[in-house]
Amino acid sequence: MDALTVAAVAERAGMAVGSIYRRFGDKEGLLLAIQRAFTENLQAEITGRMSAERLRTLRDPAVAVAEAVGAITDSFQAHEALLRVFLLLGIRHEAVRAEGSRVSIEGNRHFTEALRSTPVAHPDPEAALDFAYRLIYATVSHRITQGEFLESDRPLPWTDLRSHLQASVASYLLGAPKGH
Repeated sequence: MDALTVAAVAERAGMAVGSIYRRFGDKEGLLLAIQRAFTENLQAEITGRMSAERLRTLRDPAVAVAEAVGAITDSFQAHEALLRVFLLLGIRHEAVRAEGSRVSIEGNRHFTEALRSTPVAHPDPEAALDFAYRLIYATVSHRITQGEFLESDRPLPWTDLRSHLQASVASYLLGAPKGH
């Protein structure tokens, strides 16, 4: 964030520096406005692909789960570069973290609502859906911030990561839980 200057943004946008300050207040206000617009668009993209209405039309619960997992994974991959910026900035800047947390929790609600009619094979379906979302989010966020080879030297391209996540989440949600 320190490398970002209002003067550079104003020059790139063809605007006066004063106009930027009047509209956003300061550099942090500008950054948060960019983050908010980005996360709203990302959330709309994901929600459109995994709407409850759309997923209910799918007869196979495993296909519905795979679609929801794919919506999140594909959208995160498509916006990997900017997501990396905000995920890493959120470590050092509380306002960025808070906005990221807000939209992530909202994403969890959308995921749960989209799969609410799916027959989840757990005593507490809400808790299982919450865990499934956390698993997806943690996995793709880790991939975005750390890359493909941090924990293993074996290749795992995004397409394979997506397939494994879909299978894992479907198995977790739809399979009979052992010991629970």
